[in-house]
Amino acid sequence: MSTTDPTSDSHLLGAADIRALAEAFGVKPTKQRGQNFVIDGNTVRRIVRAAEVTGEDAVVEVGPGLGSLTLALLEAARHVTAVEIDPVLARHLPDTVAARMPGKAEAFDLVFSDAMLVTELPGPAPTALVANLPYNVAVPVLLHMLATFPSIERTLVMVQSEVADRLAAKPGNKVYGVPSVKANWYAEVKRAGAIGRNVFWPAPNVDSGLVSLVRREPPRTTASRREVFAVVDAAFAQRRKTLRAALAGWAGSAAGAEQALAAAGIDHKLRGEMLTVEQFAAIAENKPE
Repeated sequence: MSTTDPTSDSHLLGAADIRALAEAFGVKPTKQRGQNFVIDGNTVRRIVRAAEVTGEDAVVEVGPGLGSLTLALLEAARHVTAVEIDPVLARHLPDTVAARMPGKAEAFDLVFSDAMLVTELPGPAPTALVANLPYNVAVPVLLHMLATFPSIERTLVMVQSEVADRLAAKPGNKVYGVPSVKANWYAEVKRAGAIGRNVFWPAPNVDSGLVSLVRREPPRTTASRREVFAVVDAAFAQRRKTLRAALAGWAGSAAGAEQALAAAGIDHKLRGEMLTVEQFAAIAENKPE
């Protein structure tokens, strides 16, 4: 049987495989890097299906770890590029791919780097981002990748359940905030499922969720992304305050904030959690001189 037969689990990593590789490489999962390795083949295949990865896709994966999701992605994708910050994991992952899926070794690239510093990738331009993101850096990494690689059309990330809720929240929801608005600048965002703790080693003390992001055009605006995001940051820095008060520093004064809000057609007594990304863009357009 071929080592890349998609009907077989023989090349995927199970719990025993993960522990054996970790022991062989001297890897001890650290909380600092948010390392929780997926040990269930059904889960990684579920992620690949939810991401709608096809043979046309070039996928970028952030934080591949020991390779659980990487191998499942290689079953479906044309090419996979993994970005890994841990030097030990980065050194061994190409060998794991070559050993378990030799027919796909040429379709795999490894970038040893902090994902936040990556500005270019080897191989074809990525069309999809699929990753089990470390909980402590999930949002900044996600936003950086979407900003840096506009060729990414679809994204499916596994993150802490609370982070998934924030990313997918709509205006008026109590957890709607900076991640929700900024993610909406790039994409249509929705929850795509829940993941239990028992599919990880070591098991995290929080639940995980899947978030789907489908690229769309940003709002039509004369303001730059940086200018819009500055308004978003200001509005949520003091989220319990009205927009008139929260945006006073950004606008130079509370009166200036009220002026900008009036020009954008927005009630100055509202709070940031009620606004869409399009409304934040309208405010940015009307910043006082």
